[in-house]
Amino acid sequence: MATFVIFDLEFTTWPGALEQGWSAGGQLREIVQIGALRLDGDLGVVEEYEALVRPVVNPVLSPYFTGLTGIGQDEVDRAGLAPAEALGDFLGFCKGQTVLSYGNDMVVLGENLGWVRARGEEHRNSFLDAAFLNVRPWLNALAPATAAANVGSLWKVLGLPRPDSGQEHSALFDCHSFAAALRHLRAGGAELPVGCP
Repeated sequence: MATFVIFDLEFTTWPGALEQGWSAGGQLREIVQIGALRLDGDLGVVEEYEALVRPVVNPVLSPYFTGLTGIGQDEVDRAGLAPAEALGDFLGFCKGQTVLSYGNDMVVLGENLGWVRARGEEHRNSFLDAAFLNVRPWLNALAPATAAANVGSLWKVLGLPRPDSGQEHSALFDCHSFAAALRHLRAGGAELPVGCP
């Protein structure tokens, strides 16, 4: 059965960081949560992936990040994986797949892989074993109302039922919002990007 992956990341942030491009000293986009869905040709969910990651440079989450995502410090301290382990696991989930994001999350993924290597840590699996693609421009062109929407609010902007569990800015919830948008566009006759069944 042909499948593809959609994914979303939550990464460290502070008030104004987005507007400033994370340019303030020490403000790195360290991944804290990874969510992904493996979808089949009918856009049904075949498998879910979710992991918490312990940031290294900024191990203490900002209150802004926690308020935005609902992810608390104790949860990350208790269940978070080391970055090399989490990224290696996620790349294994993506191996041999077309991997879609709504935005340039693959850039953030690449930054984090670079930091892992710079610290001399090894990770399993390779970034090059999957075909990463930002489909936000494609989706926005087909549904212009989504142009200002973040991935977790796509369902709302398109007037679709709310995904079952979680909240906006939780990586897995955002993936379900993304999947709902893809189903909506497919139902309207849109062809998914190359590499998707």
